[in-house]
Amino acid sequence: MTAETGYPADVRIPDTALAREATELVRDSATELIYHHSRRVYCFGSLQGSRRDLSFDPELLYVAAMFHDLGLGERFHASGRRFEVDGADEARRFLQSHGVPEDSVRRVWTAIALHTTPGIPAFMEPEVALTTAGVEYDVLGIGYGDIGDADRAAIVALHPRPDFKRRILAAFTDGIRAKPGTTFGNVKADVLAAYVPGFERGDFVTTILDSPWPE
Repeated sequence: MTAETGYPADVRIPDTALAREATELVRDSATELIYHHSRRVYCFGSLQGSRRDLSFDPELLYVAAMFHDLGLGERFHASGRRFEVDGADEARRFLQSHGVPEDSVRRVWTAIALHTTPGIPAFMEPEVALTTAGVEYDVLGIGYGDIGDADRAAIVALHPRPDFKRRILAAFTDGIRAKPGTTFGNVKADVLAAYVPGFERGDFVTTILDSPWPE
């Protein structure tokens, strides 16, 4: 672990070959928007972990945070799968190629796959819970007051968020526009409804009533 210059005292960026390679991979394959967002997710998740007195593996949390939005990239636009699953699978391949134990791989996969599914991650392993906590803090402002102004400002100074609200919504739209069916039953339907003319939401009640069952 290392205390990199400028980060709050409770934020330790893992100084391991695995973490460094994860950083390099994301910097090479994702936009600056996603890179800085992912680093903030790790930082805010770490601070929430300290505040909640959770024991977590910083390296696993770091990889989950760095890969969590990788599935929004252009090469996944035609996958037909939820972008969270695409990112989770990329993280799994990365970790398995480094000989990481399967239980750790599973935690990271789950953390990424569930990070837009509210109400479940908070009750799972700390790495899963804190990935979602970091995402919810940075994107939705959930628990905004739980982190002090100085710590928040220090993180944003290192990983700026200019026009972040508009730009992250544009990234979501671009990442899922080609696979609208993956939004059924999850929050990303709101994104396409707002930004893609002609988009029609899947409806759970209609799906049940129109199923082939006769009763």
